[in-house]
Amino acid sequence: MAGYQFGFLLEQSLGHVTHTKNLLTNVALDPEVHAHWGLIDFEATGIAGRIPVYRSNWTVRAGVRARREVARINRLTRLDALFFHTQVPAVFAQSWLRKIPGIVSLDATPLQYDELGAFYKHEQGPAWLENWKWRLNRDCFRSARRLVAWAEWTKLGLVRDYEVPADKITVIPPGVNVHEWRRPTPRVPHADPVKILFVGGDLERKGGLMLLEAYRALRHLGLELHLVTKDRLAPEPGVFVYNGLQANSQPLKDLYHTCDIFALPTFGDCLPMVLSEAGASAMGIISTDVAGIPEIVRNGETGLTVPAGDAASLTQALRDLATNPALRMTLGERAMAHVTRHYDAPTNASLLLDLLKAEANTARAEGLAVPTSRDAS
Repeated sequence: MAGYQFGFLLEQSLGHVTHTKNLLTNVALDPEVHAHWGLIDFEATGIAGRIPVYRSNWTVRAGVRARREVARINRLTRLDALFFHTQVPAVFAQSWLRKIPGIVSLDATPLQYDELGAFYKHEQGPAWLENWKWRLNRDCFRSARRLVAWAEWTKLGLVRDYEVPADKITVIPPGVNVHEWRRPTPRVPHADPVKILFVGGDLERKGGLMLLEAYRALRHLGLELHLVTKDRLAPEPGVFVYNGLQANSQPLKDLYHTCDIFALPTFGDCLPMVLSEAGASAMGIISTDVAGIPEIVRNGETGLTVPAGDAASLTQALRDLATNPALRMTLGERAMAHVTRHYDAPTNASLLLDLLKAEANTARAEGLAVPTSRDAS
């Protein structure tokens, strides 16, 4: 059989939207793959916004929408494999995972997300509900042929907390299109003000408010602070706010290229894709030692990490990079090399497709029946 018919069911919330855009671009580069896209919207509007449970529970909403999307695609073609990102839309679509070879990708396990939950305004339910949720997710991970983890941190959580064999998990970070984010010219020392860049929709969760305080303590050094966020801020000297920049847009890339330091002192994140963008742009990076971040920002090697919520350490790290251009550029060059090697989206999309092809080929060799029904129970 020539070519592969793959279904992609992708959660559309937070940084997963940017991940989707990168996959749409890079999967299309493989002539063997015929991709069918099911984009699972987060919002519940209209009639859906008035249905109890459905409107308030993202897992239920995502699962119902994913099942419908797979059924729609399956009416159009004979699918060779399914790819779910994240596990949220896959949990209530396990009947499809048992019929069509499937891979489930995730940035964090539900238990890891619970650990960061306070920063996402996420609350845990009663014990019986959390136990039921754990079993559902464990069964989902069992139903998938393979799992893709965004970080070694994620893989550890799957093995430790969900009984997943380590050899079933492949670590493939999301990445960015590195060639598009590279600066057109190398960075060199300059006499202009050193510019600090922050990119994060949720200013508070991402540490932007603490960054503002650190900046104010260092403003006398002649620095500038550039904030790309959805939040509005009152004007103040040396602070520039951008509320309308779109992900992957050229104006956003230009801002990365003109700024010197990328600061994301986040309180709660799994693996922010903006760090890959900063690394590809050869910026001196400062972030926190949260979740999978130390895998991309290796302290003292590809950037600097500080404890989350430690304003004094953040201020010192900013001072170190702002006043030491040689250190800033050395860390930036190492970050660029590290991101190019491990976080390049076209390369990593090819790795994902290789996994899907391998599962499709195995299913063909085993003579597994591809579903002929036009729906799943």
